[in-house]
Amino acid sequence: MRRTLAAVAVLQAGLAAAPAQEWKADAAHTNVTFTVTHMLVAEVSGRFKEFTIALKQGKEDFSGSTVEATVKTASLSTDNETRDNHLRSDDFFNVEKYPAMTFKSTSFEKTGDDTYKITGDLTIRDVTKPVTFDAKLLGTVTDARGTRVGFRATTEINRFDYGVKWDRTLDTGGFIVSKNVEIKITAEMVKQK
Repeated sequence: MRRTLAAVAVLQAGLAAAPAQEWKADAAHTNVTFTVTHMLVAEVSGRFKEFTIALKQGKEDFSGSTVEATVKTASLSTDNETRDNHLRSDDFFNVEKYPAMTFKSTSFEKTGDDTYKITGDLTIRDVTKPVTFDAKLLGTVTDARGTRVGFRATTEINRFDYGVKWDRTLDTGGFIVSKNVEIKITAEMVKQK
């Protein structure tokens, strides 16, 4: 009996000490995008070209995982140079003073067969606020190059909460650029060896 209890204790200690499986975003197959409403009638989208996303897997079904992301603000692109330069200015991101945005999860909760709520701290312009992403597991594949998993995550923030202060209004009322910003991430994560 003592041998059995000792074996169980050793096994439990080994499991507790086992490192969490790590996954990293394949930048060539991952998109970090944002969308705003322009002049109340159209949507304008942009993307960030430089970022890192790392996930430490919790349980086999990914519940209890943690995720951290860093996005270089100067890497933004809306396919319009004049607009991009304005977005890089102090009216919006002030990329010289605040070169990165970050997200660090505080919970990763499974809500359905392939859905999750990922809550964490989002920092923009050195202002940190809690946000929750609605996430969907898109699938897993293993081939000769390794194992990959896909996630799509979306949330919406109020840009004024983060000190993004540009607020021109139309003569008829309403902001030229909406206060609400939709953030969407589609990530292809590669299992690290």
